[in-house]
Amino acid sequence: MNDDIQGLGGGTQTQHDQHGLWPKAETVEDFRRNLDTVHARIAAACQRAGRDPASVRLLPVSKTVEEARIRLAYEAGCRYLGENKLQEVSRKWEAMADLADLKWSVIGHLQTNKAKLVARYAAEFQALDSLRVAEALDRRLQAEGRALDVFVQVNTSGEASKYGLHPDETAAFLRELPAFPALRVRGLMTLAVFSAEPARVRQCFILLRALRDRLRQEAPDGIGLDELSMGMSGDYEIAIEEGATVVRVGQAIFGARNTPDSFYWPAEPDAGTAA
Repeated sequence: MNDDIQGLGGGTQTQHDQHGLWPKAETVEDFRRNLDTVHARIAAACQRAGRDPASVRLLPVSKTVEEARIRLAYEAGCRYLGENKLQEVSRKWEAMADLADLKWSVIGHLQTNKAKLVARYAAEFQALDSLRVAEALDRRLQAEGRALDVFVQVNTSGEASKYGLHPDETAAFLRELPAFPALRVRGLMTLAVFSAEPARVRQCFILLRALRDRLRQEAPDGIGLDELSMGMSGDYEIAIEEGATVVRVGQAIFGARNTPDSFYWPAEPDAGTAA
């Protein structure tokens, strides 16, 4: 992207040094305390950026979390949860069907043969980066008689290990999406580089925001680009400073995961991601 892109800057640090250290939430009180902490940090980041905290949606990410603890999180107020793997989330959908107002956002890479599950259960899909997936989802959604909010995933880190469109491919991709009327495009999503260097992380968010701002002026009718889903447990404050409207936070709410990040996100030996 352009070298002259400038973000908020400042001294906000990542929390990647907490990776693996967040305490496990095991009671409703634990979840309420963790949620209060995250909301307070969201509000502080918004204040630094001159934004209204109501402009940022917190998406708790419950990957690897067992049903019993998800029910505690629900009791603490969580009504919208993010998941990566379709096999895992489909089990949770079925097991917690009694929680009628609990909605699920699929935030991980999708293969076309799993589009049926997303079309049937998901309230949102945040990782659209393929016309084949768009076509499969649209076909399945029309069969189900419903539409789906989607985000287009962009690879802003330049890492071959991460999914998402190259920024330069995004405009052409968006021009194709009106052909799939069951997909309601809401915005863009990205995974920043997993780094303890705030400037490297921030640049990924700056790139996505600048891309969105440019594409918004030429987007086809019906393609919405109001939303920016970016930022996870270790870097959501920086993401908010750079314009995030959705932050995907897992470990800072539920506690550290036992499985490595590579189980859920593709990673290079010196890079990973954590929600």
